[in-house]
Amino acid sequence: MTPDTLKAILETLIFVAEEPLTRQQMAALLPEATPDQIETALAALVADYAHRGLVLREIAGGWQMATHPELSEYVRRYHRARPAARLSLAALETLAVIAYKQPITIPEILEIRGVSSSSAIKTLLDRKLIVPKGRKECVGRPILYGTSKEFLMQFGLKDLSGLPSLEELAELDAPAP
Repeated sequence: MTPDTLKAILETLIFVAEEPLTRQQMAALLPEATPDQIETALAALVADYAHRGLVLREIAGGWQMATHPELSEYVRRYHRARPAARLSLAALETLAVIAYKQPITIPEILEIRGVSSSSAIKTLLDRKLIVPKGRKECVGRPILYGTSKEFLMQFGLKDLSGLPSLEELAELDAPAP
């Protein structure tokens, strides 16, 4: 298989995949290509797309095509005509607590936020932004929640290390000198 053929195959697979395509999935679909050949083809694809309307990004443990960040305003304009399903402030606060403190239980979220989060938890579960991560080893064995792969995809994160640190967030909230 030529390098150009491998690039074309990977481009096609990444384009049609509903979720980010992992290296393991690529290797399973292309047993005739070595992992080094796949890496070389991916790097070439990233370079090919660097100055185009779409970019190839590593996100949520796999590869996905996305709009070039500099062109996001045009995509926003396109989507403004459709009503967007937005998260409430309570759901966003709850999601932030879960993202930074996961795995976490509902009582622990209540302790941090100071208000009930049951409705927000239901919304976040319905939108598949959070998932149960097991049960805490304590009385009552409450469910532990954490962010999902869908969360990483929706927020364009490769992994949770892409979240701003708590110190960076505190700087944003600090009054200007």
